Amino acid sequence: MNHLTRRLPAEWEKHQATLLAFPHDGKDWPGKYDAVKWAFVEIIRKVAPHEPVLLVVKSREHRDRAAAMLKQAHADASKVRCIILPTNRSWMRDSGPLVVKRSDGKREALQFRFNGWAKYPNHRLDAKIPAAVAAALNLPLTQVRYHGRPVVLEGGAIEVNGSGTLITTEECLLDDETQVRNPGFSRKDYEAVFKEYLGVRNVIWLGAGIDGDDTHGHVDDICRFVNRSTVVACVEKNRSDINHERLRDNFERLKRARLEDHTKPQVVPIPMPGRIDFEDLRLPASYVNFLVTNGCVLVPTFNDPNDGRALEILSELFKGRKVIGIHAVDLVWGLGTLHCLSREIPSA
Repeated sequence: MNHLTRRLPAEWEKHQATLLAFPHDGKDWPGKYDAVKWAFVEIIRKVAPHEPVLLVVKSREHRDRAAAMLKQAHADASKVRCIILPTNRSWMRDSGPLVVKRSDGKREALQFRFNGWAKYPNHRLDAKIPAAVAAALNLPLTQVRYHGRPVVLEGGAIEVNGSGTLITTEECLLDDETQVRNPGFSRKDYEAVFKEYLGVRNVIWLGAGIDGDDTHGHVDDICRFVNRSTVVACVEKNRSDINHERLRDNFERLKRARLEDHTKPQVVPIPMPGRIDFEDLRLPASYVNFLVTNGCVLVPTFNDPNDGRALEILSELFKGRKVIGIHAVDLVWGLGTLHCLSREIPSA
């Protein structure tokens, strides 16, 4: 294996499928569980015309309930393939495998250790997801290690352009006091892991994530690549909002950054939705938590005046795909939306 190189494809490259896990426990969405299940049905209904859906379900009974809901909504059930596996949660971006392409033309599923965002103790069932997905896809599974120790990394913590550049945040990976993923890891340690397993030669380090994000700094609520050299990045105009300064700093870092070929990225601003609070929590609402498929881009919307502007910006950036708004006020009560819930499976 040492002579082989790996590459994590960008999300706009061709997919074999989109990985989702149908909700089975309302604890992530207290009081909104029924609405969230129908939101999932709508996501599947929009994805299915463009690519298959690999759907993790808790049991045969859970599979049958999901199938009945999909039928009610006239979703294309023929495009849905189920994996029966009990899980703790539905956040496939973070607990699912990263499928990479190798220099021998084959694909490989990578399993980073998932520890519940270094915050929640109930995550052991989710640790079984990569093996189950790899088996369903008939892919080899590799445990990611560095100097002999398993490496903790969630998919929402990184963003790649597929050509050698990765974006992440210092708050998520380098904070040594709060939600520590890999105690003692330095920038160089992470960059060595990214190079060996993801084919990354260039890392752009941003600062802090948005307020209300219980992952402590995931990048997929801050900015996303839309092509090899263009990044869409959130801005907050309200100076009294804590996100104003955080996002201004990240935007400036992106403008000063260089890509793997030493050119500057084009950085396109996109507004934040207005603040959303529910009970005693601020929710991490962001338009860049979108889901890219082979033929469409699903964008979270929040009944906000900026919804239309966000959809317009992304429609200009994703010329070859339909850009579709998905109501996400209920989803974000679980502290994440479309990108957090999904994981693309690159094509062979």
